[in-house]
Amino acid sequence: MKRLRATLTAMLLSLTSGAQAALPAGAWELYRQKFVTAEGRVVDDANGGISHSESQGYGLLLACLAGDRGSFASILSFTRTEFLIRDDGLAAWRWDPKATPRISDINNASDGDLLIAEALACAGTRWSMPAYTTAARQIARSLAKVALLKRGGETWLMPAAKGFSEQERPDGPVINPSYWVFESFPILARLTGDQSWLQVQASGLKLLDELARRKIPAADWLSLKGEPKPADGFPRQFGYNALRIPLYLLRAGLADKQRLEPFRQAWANGTAVIDVPSGKVAEPLPDAGYRILNAAMACALDRTPIPAELKTFQPTLYYPSTLHLLALSMLSERYPQCM
Repeated sequence: MKRLRATLTAMLLSLTSGAQAALPAGAWELYRQKFVTAEGRVVDDANGGISHSESQGYGLLLACLAGDRGSFASILSFTRTEFLIRDDGLAAWRWDPKATPRISDINNASDGDLLIAEALACAGTRWSMPAYTTAARQIARSLAKVALLKRGGETWLMPAAKGFSEQERPDGPVINPSYWVFESFPILARLTGDQSWLQVQASGLKLLDELARRKIPAADWLSLKGEPKPADGFPRQFGYNALRIPLYLLRAGLADKQRLEPFRQAWANGTAVIDVPSGKVAEPLPDAGYRILNAAMACALDRTPIPAELKTFQPTLYYPSTLHLLALSMLSERYPQCM
């Protein structure tokens, strides 16, 4: 029953308010000027200047939240021309300006596809554009065919169409919990009528709750072959991928105190990359875009005011800047008393 209530709450919040949350005045323009090229490419400047389906998805979502119809159209045009080239209608995940061809890995990334679909749904509603809504529905249906794995009574979101299954890895299936963009699942369920998306949400929450009972934050990559554990061949860290999980839970209205407790404990001395086996800090993360993730949890759970320096957005690098804007939009929408 508790799980059902959480699912219904997330659905209502996602469909009514979250998709239209505003960004702080001028923040999107600062972001756009630094990270979005004239042709609509969203640049990951800390990763060799590449772009990926995730960056395009984030750019589209932020443009919709900002009400910038022109930038949305530009980013979407580049995304359609350069990324949405797979036969299954999903986005290739990596675009490299130094590579020939520019797409250096044709595999998809499920979080990128989710973000693109959510952004299209946002734009379709905001600007009364049925074509955007239809495109979101098509991506959702295509992603469900290649990335949803039903196993042991659960439905899992695979990181990509290829590379992570039981047949492809000795420790498979392998998942990335940070790919669960929880706010998107009720939206895709509504668009497609496919309840598998709500089952994915429920499985993801169940996994996080299991890890919470074990008092450990999620590792970036997890093997589900037996008891969930860090996957082989990846750093055994609650790292740059997984640090998005608390933000995604907060944005989806799923800020359960017990579920978030492992993340709060891991960041008791500040936002950081954490070594999962030892619980020790592997790398402090002082950028405001990372620190606001910890502050947002304190706001949601304890009504602790957001520090003044985190309320103002100044772009630094692509990834923390993106997280900063997503956090600020969520806080202004859901927790204005903390701002």
